[in-house]
Amino acid sequence: MSAAGTYTPKPGAAPLARMIAAQAALETKMLLRNGEQLLLTVIIPTLLLVLFSAVDVVDTGEGEAVDFLAPGILALAVMSTAFTGQAIATGFERRYGVLKRLGASPLPRWGLMAAKTLSVLVTEVLQIVLLTVIAFALGWSPHGNPVSVLLLLVLGTAAFSGLGLLMAGTLKAEATLAAANLVFLLLLLGGGVIVPLDKFPDAARTVLGWLPISALSDGLRDVLQHGAGMPWGDLGILAVWAVLGLGAAAKFFRWE
Repeated sequence: MSAAGTYTPKPGAAPLARMIAAQAALETKMLLRNGEQLLLTVIIPTLLLVLFSAVDVVDTGEGEAVDFLAPGILALAVMSTAFTGQAIATGFERRYGVLKRLGASPLPRWGLMAAKTLSVLVTEVLQIVLLTVIAFALGWSPHGNPVSVLLLLVLGTAAFSGLGLLMAGTLKAEATLAAANLVFLLLLLGGGVIVPLDKFPDAARTVLGWLPISALSDGLRDVLQHGAGMPWGDLGILAVWAVLGLGAAAKFFRWE
């Protein structure tokens, strides 16, 4: 404050952590207010969990259907937010020049990506809490080590986030919208989320087992349904996808 009693302006950027937190909060609000994103991230996983747990349509093996379905639906929730939702939202932000303008702001580009990642994580926490409550109401009895579950979810998020950003940063927005929804549908049907992989022919099962959704859903199922130890094989597959996806996104992402 000057001697005359007036306040002297102090222009400049806010602290980096505060900028990232503010951008992450904005990204989360925008995602939760988007009807299509809510459909993908909340409504579809919830309906699938309730429907297939209540109606005996798919042979899920011995035990309660919800014990098989809940881990797969949790994997689907991660994919819907980290991959499909993020790819579509980021693709249209790139088309409308939002990313270009944000890239010229005091928030560095890596900070913007960090904010988007935080937004994805916050949304996933909300999804997982909601789906877990519903699964418990349906009679779910999970087992296993929470650390294993956390590692699977983190690596799954990294893998799908990298693939989503790669798609959003290389394709046109309309192509991203179509491709992301198509991939979501195909992986829902062929990724072991609802239909067990052992229902597929041997050759197809081998290929499908290397997909990130299959590794995430099978790893979660091994831990939460069967009480297995650390699923190193599935973690390894997710780690490879995460490195490849994030590395390719960092190299080929176009901001304009």
